[in-house]
Amino acid sequence: MNWRKINNVLHRDIGYFCVALTVIYAISGIAVNHVHHWNPNYKIVRSVEKFDPLPVTDRETMAASLVEKLKLPGPPKSSFRSAPHEIELFYEGWSVKADVLKGEALVERPKDRFLLRDANFLHLNHPKGLWTWFADIYAVLLLVLALTGMFVLKGQKGLSGRGKWFVLAGLVVPVVFLVVLRYVP
Repeated sequence: MNWRKINNVLHRDIGYFCVALTVIYAISGIAVNHVHHWNPNYKIVRSVEKFDPLPVTDRETMAASLVEKLKLPGPPKSSFRSAPHEIELFYEGWSVKADVLKGEALVERPKDRFLLRDANFLHLNHPKGLWTWFADIYAVLLLVLALTGMFVLKGQKGLSGRGKWFVLAGLVVPVVFLVVLRYVP
C-alpha cells in the first residue's frame, strides 16, 4: 500500500471518529465566543405569581409571609426592601421580587439551555481529569486531520496546485489579526 492510500484511509477514519465531537466543539465555540452578548449556559425564566395582598410590616415578617403564600423552599439566603411595600428574596441562583400591596411577585430562575450547557461544560474542560486527556487526544487527531487533509488530493487541486493558496490564506488571516490587534498602536 502506498503512502497516499494510507494517508487517505487515516484521514477518512479519523474524520469519521471526530465528526460528533467537532460538531459539539463548533457549536459550543460559537456560543462561548458571544458570552458577552448572552449566557450560553442558562436562560432566565420569569413568571408572575399572584397572591392575596399582605400588610406592610417589617422585612422579616413580610419575607416569612411571602415564603408561606408562594410556597417557597424555606427562608431566603437574604432579602431586601427597595420600598416599604416591595421586598426581594434571594435564593441560591434565583430571586423573587414582590409588591405585597398588589399581591404580585416576579420569580426569576435560571434554566439550563438544553445540550448547550453540557457542550460548553466539555468544551471548556470543566470535568478535568480523564476528560483533559481525551480532549488532548482529540486535539492531536485534529492536527492529524489537518496534515493528512493537505495530501488527500494531488496535482492542480492538491497542495502543489490551488491547495497551497488556501493553506497560505489560512495562515495569513490569524497572523494579520494578531499583528493588528496586538502590535499596531
